[in-house]
Order: sequence, then structure tokens, then C-alpha cells
Amino acid sequence: MRNIVVLNGPNLNLLGTREPDVYGHATLYDLQSQVIAWGTDQGLSVETFQSNHEGEIIERVHQAGEYADGIIINAGAL
Repeated sequence: MRNIVVLNGPNLNLLGTREPDVYGHATLYDLQSQVIAWGTDQGLSVETFQSNHEGEIIERVHQAGEYADGIIINAGAL
């Protein structure tokens, strides 16, 4: 099974609460759940992570490089 890491950047934790008329009512949890479910259907193991701190995201990229087959970055406010 291939391992995919999805990294979500700054402010994405506010989805569903910040300007829902612009960004919608779906929360980051909702979106992550959909991505994980889609990945499972495709035979992928999907791990998600969100941080408002660039350094934490970079550290997660370095960690994922040791085991992940791919990384997707949803940059948010980076």
C-alpha cells in the first residue's frame, strides 16, 4: 500500500468558521475525512496534518520523506 501525506497550511483549521459565505461550511476535518476515504478507495494510506507554523510543516516534510511515497501540500496562507 502506498503512503500519502497531506499537509495543510496556515488558516485551514478555520475552514467552516471563517467567512463561510466565501469558503463554505465544510471544515478541515470534513475535507480530511473525504481525502482519507478517497485514498482508501484507491488503495492508499493517507495521513493528514495541519499547522499554522511553517517550521512544523517543514519538519513534517522531512519526516514524511523517510516513509511516504508522496506528499500533497495544501498551502493555505503560506
